[in-house]
Amino acid sequence: MILCWGEGHGSSIHDHTDSHCFMKILQGNLKETLFEWPEKKGNGEMTKKSERVLRENQCAYINDSIGLHRVENISHTESAVSLHLYSPPFDSCNTFDQRTGHKNKVTMTFYSQFGERTHCVSTR
Repeated sequence: MILCWGEGHGSSIHDHTDSHCFMKILQGNLKETLFEWPEKKGNGEMTKKSERVLRENQCAYINDSIGLHRVENISHTESAVSLHLYSPPFDSCNTFDQRTGHKNKVTMTFYSQFGERTHCVSTR
C-alpha cells in the first residue's frame, strides 16, 4: 500500500492486528512514535516508548509484540510518501486514544485499489 501524507497529516495510534508491517519512506520524512500497550482497563495516559524521524529511503518494521505506533508528517511545507507491506494483510485494526488508552476497532478504507478510485469504500 502506498500512503501519501499531506503537510501535518498523521495516523492515529494503532496496532497491526497480528500482522508484520514493513514501511519504506519514498519521499519526505515521517516521524514514528512507539507506545506501550495500554493497561487492560484503558483508563490512563499511554506510555511513549520512543520517537524517531524516518528519512527518504529508510525502512522501519513493527508488529504487535513491539508495541503500537503513530506515524506523522511533521513538516508544514513538504508532503511525504511511504510504502507499506503487511503480512498477512488485514482489513481492520484497533486505534487508541493517547489520553485514556481507550481502544476502538476501525475498518480500513482506501482511496484507490488496483489503480481505480474507490470513493473510500471499505474493503469488506
